[in-house]
Amino acid sequence: MIRKFIARRPVVALGGLATLVVTIAAAVFTLTAPELPGGEAVVEVPQGATFRDVVGILEAEQVVGRPTVFRIYARARGLDRSVKAGTYRLWRGAPYGEILGILTDGKVVTYPMTIPEGWTLGAMAGRIAAAAGSDSITVAEILDGASDSDWDVPGPGLEGYLFPDTYRFAEGVGVERVVAAMVHGYHANWTPERRELLAASGMSEQEVVTLASIIQAESGNTREMPTISSVYHNRLRIGMLLQADPTVQYALTESFGGRRSRLLYAAIDSVADHPYSTYHRPGLPPGPIGAPGAAALDAALAPDSTDYLYFVAGPDGSHIFSRSLREHNNAINRIRGR
Repeated sequence: MIRKFIARRPVVALGGLATLVVTIAAAVFTLTAPELPGGEAVVEVPQGATFRDVVGILEAEQVVGRPTVFRIYARARGLDRSVKAGTYRLWRGAPYGEILGILTDGKVVTYPMTIPEGWTLGAMAGRIAAAAGSDSITVAEILDGASDSDWDVPGPGLEGYLFPDTYRFAEGVGVERVVAAMVHGYHANWTPERRELLAASGMSEQEVVTLASIIQAESGNTREMPTISSVYHNRLRIGMLLQADPTVQYALTESFGGRRSRLLYAAIDSVADHPYSTYHRPGLPPGPIGAPGAAALDAALAPDSTDYLYFVAGPDGSHIFSRSLREHNNAINRIRGR
C-alpha cells in the first residue's frame, strides 16, 4: 500500500504576510533609492490633505525617496488614514515606521511660552496672544472678561489663577487651549498637602492666593517669603491695615489705563476709594494682583512664626523686618544713610 505524504505548509496570516512582503520590498527599493541629504525638515500637513498629498509633501521636502513604496508600506500597516494635520519636524531618510509614527501620533512642533511669577493678566496678554496665534488686544479683552465660574477658579476673574510656568503649544492653538493649560497648572499646584494647610489656615482659597500674590510682588527672594507672609498674617490678625505697596500699584495701573505711576503719597491718596488700596481699606483686597508661584503660595499657607509688623527693602533688595513703628523708622533712616 502506497501512502501519499503531503507536506504541510506553514499558515501565515494575510495581514502579517502583506506586511512582510512590503517590508522586504521596502528593503529592496531602499538599495536603489535616491540618496537623501539628511538633516531635519519642517513639514506642514494641511487640514483635509489626502494621504497622497502628504506623500507628495514628504517627497518634495526629501523626507522619503521612494513615495510609492512609502504609500504601500503605510497602507499595509493601516496607517494611511491616520495622519494628523499640523507642523512636524522630521529627519530626512528616517525609517518609514518612525516617520509614520510621528505623523499618526500627532507629534507636532511646539513652541515654548514662559510666564514669569507675579505677572498680571495685562502683562501676560502679549505672550498668550503669540502662543495662541491671536491679536494681543483681543486676548486682553478675553482675559479681562473671563468668568471665574467658567474655569472653576475662586475669582474674581482669572487674575492670579493662570499659573506662571513654561508651557509648550503647537502653532495657532487658540486662546482657550492656552488658558486651559495655565488654569490646569494652577489646579495641579493645589496638592493634597497644600489642601491640608489650607484647611488648617482658616482662610479661603481665594484669600490665600490673594495673599500669595502680594507676597510674590513684594519679593522674588523665596527665602524671605515666609517672613513677609508672617507680617501680613500678624496684621490681619490684629486688624491692622496691610499697607501693601503692590496692591496700590495694581490700583494705580487700573486707574491710569495700564500705566504704572510712581508710588508717592499723592498717588496713594488718588486711589483711596479703589477696592485694592490696602492703605485705606482693611483686610485683603478682593482678589489676587498677579500670578503667584509655588513658593509664594507655600509662604501664604505656612508663614514663619514672628511678631514682626513692618518691613522695608534695602539697597540689595533684601528686607529689614521690625516689630514696632520706631524700629521701622530707624531701619528706613539707616537705609537712607541718615
